[in-house]
Amino acid sequence: MRTFVEAATGLPTLLFTAALVVVFCFWLLVAAGVADSRGFDSDADLDALEMGGVPVAVAFSLLTVFAWLLATGAGVLLAAVLPEGPAAGLLRPLAACGALLASWRLTRLTVRPLRPLFPDGPGPSPAARRTVRRSATRPDRHRGCRRRKGTGPRGSSGFRLPDA
Repeated sequence: MRTFVEAATGLPTLLFTAALVVVFCFWLLVAAGVADSRGFDSDADLDALEMGGVPVAVAFSLLTVFAWLLATGAGVLLAAVLPEGPAAGLLRPLAACGALLASWRLTRLTVRPLRPLFPDGPGPSPAARRTVRRSATRPDRHRGCRRRKGTGPRGSSGFRLPDA
């Protein structure tokens, strides 16, 4: 356990640990209703990083979690394999850079199936999506209206409004 804590709080993994604390606090604020998960969407375009289609907060949260997990895992592995010295000191920053690159690739793969959950725009309203029924009637002396023959069940001809 001591090796894990040292790997998570040692340099350069400490940068990812601090970012993970910020991400955790941000999602607590979102859960409390104080912050909006789409608050950063106008600030950054993730399509250039191939992580578009999801809110910026979701993509960078995933990136941070993956980077922290990989960098901490690499730090624990380096501590178990290499003794303290110049070799371990040189490999830790390289491992953190490699963890960041690998986490970017993992994030790209992870956001692909999440894209349908986050549509770009508000989409059509629920009223426009429901089936509209139009009555095809003519006057009847008993009820005021009478169903025409061939108009479908219950005197209506159902049609769907096209999605805009």
